[in-house]
Amino acid sequence: MGRQRAEWNQWLRSGNHFPKIPEIPPIPFQTTNRFRIIIVQVSIEEFFVAPIKTWMKKYLLCFAAIFLAAAGYSQLQTCPTNINFGTGDLSFWSATTGLINGPTQSYPAPNTGLTTIPEYSLSNTGIQVITSPTSDPFGFFTTVPTINGYAYKYSIMLGSSTTSRALGQTGRNPGGFIRAVTYVIDVPAGSTSDPYTMTYAYAMVLENGTHNSNEQPLFKATLSTHDSVITCASPGYYLPTFNNAAGGNGGSGTGATLDSATAKANGFTNSPVPFMNFSGTNTNGTLLYDIWTKGWTEVTFDLSPYRGQQVTLTFEADNCRPGAHFAYAYVALRNTCAGLQISGKQIACTNTTVEYSVPALAGASYDWTVPAGWTINSGANSNIINVTVGANGGKVTNHEVNGCADLRDTIDITTMPPTVAGRIMSDTTICSGTNVPLSLADEVGGVLKWVSSTDGVTWRDIASTSNKYTAQNLTASTHYAALVQNGSACSIDTSSAAFVTVDSKSVGGKVTPELSNICLNETTRPLLTLVNNIGSVLNWQSSFNSSSWGSFSPAYQNTTYQTGPITQTQYYRAVVKSGVCPADTSDMATVRFYNVPAPQATIDPQNSNICYGKSILLNATITTGTNYAWGNSVPLSPGGSGVVPSVPYSISTTATPKVTSNVVLSVTNAGCPNPLRDTFHIEVTKPIIVHAGNDTAVVINQPLQFNASVNDPNANRWTWAPPFGLNSSSISSPLGLYNEGAPAAITYVVTAETAAGCYGNDTITVKIFKTGASIFMPSGFTPNHDGRNDVIRPILAGIKQLIFFRVYNRWGQLVFSTSEVNKGWDGTINGSQQSSQNFVYMVQAIDYTGKTIVQRGNFVLVR
Repeated sequence: MGRQRAEWNQWLRSGNHFPKIPEIPPIPFQTTNRFRIIIVQVSIEEFFVAPIKTWMKKYLLCFAAIFLAAAGYSQLQTCPTNINFGTGDLSFWSATTGLINGPTQSYPAPNTGLTTIPEYSLSNTGIQVITSPTSDPFGFFTTVPTINGYAYKYSIMLGSSTTSRALGQTGRNPGGFIRAVTYVIDVPAGSTSDPYTMTYAYAMVLENGTHNSNEQPLFKATLSTHDSVITCASPGYYLPTFNNAAGGNGGSGTGATLDSATAKANGFTNSPVPFMNFSGTNTNGTLLYDIWTKGWTEVTFDLSPYRGQQVTLTFEADNCRPGAHFAYAYVALRNTCAGLQISGKQIACTNTTVEYSVPALAGASYDWTVPAGWTINSGANSNIINVTVGANGGKVTNHEVNGCADLRDTIDITTMPPTVAGRIMSDTTICSGTNVPLSLADEVGGVLKWVSSTDGVTWRDIASTSNKYTAQNLTASTHYAALVQNGSACSIDTSSAAFVTVDSKSVGGKVTPELSNICLNETTRPLLTLVNNIGSVLNWQSSFNSSSWGSFSPAYQNTTYQTGPITQTQYYRAVVKSGVCPADTSDMATVRFYNVPAPQATIDPQNSNICYGKSILLNATITTGTNYAWGNSVPLSPGGSGVVPSVPYSISTTATPKVTSNVVLSVTNAGCPNPLRDTFHIEVTKPIIVHAGNDTAVVINQPLQFNASVNDPNANRWTWAPPFGLNSSSISSPLGLYNEGAPAAITYVVTAETAAGCYGNDTITVKIFKTGASIFMPSGFTPNHDGRNDVIRPILAGIKQLIFFRVYNRWGQLVFSTSEVNKGWDGTINGSQQSSQNFVYMVQAIDYTGKTIVQRGNFVLVR
């Protein structure tokens, strides 16, 4: 660092130390595991008379731990106060922020209540105590970790994504930010063979500055005594480059190539989140994907060689030396200092794979041993091993060694046989609403809960831990299984499921029609149909008295049954069964016999065709019956009803339907409830509509082409009357030609007729002018909506085509225009009625010889 950093370290090494506690050698005695009684001698003057200083709080807490240890309930070693930031602040930690190439700002201990420190000369946070974890925006790891089974509760964040460019200075960048926190650790006196360990975890986010490696952003931990750095416990981390930046290895240039393979081998990952990079002299920045992250990693170091001494622990995050690229890191510390501790299950499940781990020791070798019959799957020279558990328990041990520590730990493991989920006994079928006892068989372990599913996909929890369960009042087919676990060390497994098929309860339904009447001489055989049933038909039954029933033989299992000839009243029903449910009987249907002749009659014609607007005579002869009635859906003459005085009895009526219709004659015979209904079907042709064309005008010697049309293509017989002036009177489009002897006007009646004699007609009037082709224009009109003279239009004589008819007001504005023949003006402009006044018109047309005729004039609108 610079001069300021040296001054800061000198301060840490100065007289700001805590008073050293005089000690006497520990009294030997028998110990077990990691617990030892330690007796500490403290002078009355030092403890009570000395002025109350910040360090007393620290030692009071240590005394409390010592007294607990004397009672046999404490660990062998007690960690320094707030070494894990457990107070939620920086108490007992010193801090520094500043610039690598510039001044620094110190925050000496105790820093009680201090939770955040800003970046040097900026308002944004540079150091922060984290008590509520979030997710890092670049690495996506949690900001307070759980590692190797140990859940950290607190951490600190050193640095930010801010660079010293934010200082806004001109010229060369003033250098990167530094942020550091330091703890002066008083290592308890004692035997150097007793470990006094500390474990910290770190994670970091570094921007690649494309500098040579010695100028890259970095994070480092430094452990030092009063006169030297403990190098084996003082690692540093940065993104390695090939040192090919401009300016040489000691320069301040950019452009060095990242050694990404080495970075990845060291645990770095390229973040998918882009960031604005300011490499070189680029003042605007470039959006790059050049942020690298390293997730949480644990490190352990042993301070037992420094018993009775003070050591200084510093964590530091530095931006790149030029200052344009950021670095920040997270640091968390365990609150246990009692030597090596193996993390992992102490009750293990046979034939499963589990992990055992110890915090990493920088540059260490690891030696693991496991019980006989166990297999180490991942190799033993690692702080984490993956093992396959054998049948028997035993001891798991670890021995790890580096230049700073030689640590051992052992834990005792007991084993459990693996979970066997077993099976539910067994698939069955029941009737809806039944209770079903279920039991789990062949399992090893306890039942956590039962589960059920009606579709085999979505499962519902059942709060039962017994290996027997009774499903109550089942109404739907359901799968049942049990979740089994042989102790917490073994995995949870699901038993083979049993499927309980639930058959719906049998519902007999009903037979339709419920009542059928049969009279003497009727040949009707009622078709009986079973409806609203649930289940299948087992058989049908019949009875002559509705109490004594006989089943069909052989069994008849269709849902429909057609009776045979009926000579006496009979009753019918069906027997229905759904799956395993009891059978049910349908409602009863009655076929009642009446020993009275059914009514009979003959009709003529049964089917007929008539033209629209015509009538037809309908005839009937009743041979058995006492009364009759005509339907009223069609105009009849006569209609209504009557009594049959004797048989045979003939009746008739005239029907005049407008559309195709049915006329129903009903005949009844007293004593028989069934009427006879005979139907006359009358097919009525559609109205024949003829269009002769619009009335027109011609001059003599002008040919006039007629074009009549009809809506029915079968009406192809044409007649024109009178035939005067026509070249044919029996076609739809004759040609008319008139001479001096023609009348002033002729009205033709044109008729179209079908082969069946159905016809329609229309009229057309032709005005015949004995002048040359001309245009006649009225001198005025009265648009009063009285149906007379409401529209003004030109009358065209001998005209083949109207080019236009235009109307102008007195200011010369066009108020109406058309080229359609016979279309006129109604005296309005844009829907507004015009007042009485003069208007000018102009007409242009082409006569039948091809000559253009133009006519102008005026007319009067009268209101």
